[in-house]
Amino acid sequence: QVQLVESGGGLVQPGGSLRLSCAASGSSFSINAMAWYRQAPGKERELVAHFTSGGNTNYADSVKGRFTISRDNAKNTVYLQMNSLIPEDTAVYYCNAGYYSGGYYPRYWGQGTQVTVSS
Repeated sequence: QVQLVESGGGLVQPGGSLRLSCAASGSSFSINAMAWYRQAPGKERELVAHFTSGGNTNYADSVKGRFTISRDNAKNTVYLQMNSLIPEDTAVYYCNAGYYSGGYYPRYWGQGTQVTVSS
């Protein structure tokens, strides 16, 4: 089993920045990658950014150039640096531990952290 705890959400003005953190514990043989998802009110959950099994990164077109996923293996923590935030980025952000093989397959979810972009 894998446990994930997100932190770092909050209210930010358009153009501002936030950094989300996801602390992971436990282990599973079905896990070889990590990701961030988000879900806005009335919309489906979408994949925002993820690592591949080889350590490369992929991003949704809507966040390319603004968001950066990174990790600190010593701390078992994954981050999502979000810059140039816009109101459309408002959502609950979820950390996920999953499996990558030609695509990302989610397995374990965190509880989510709210990000609100508003003036």
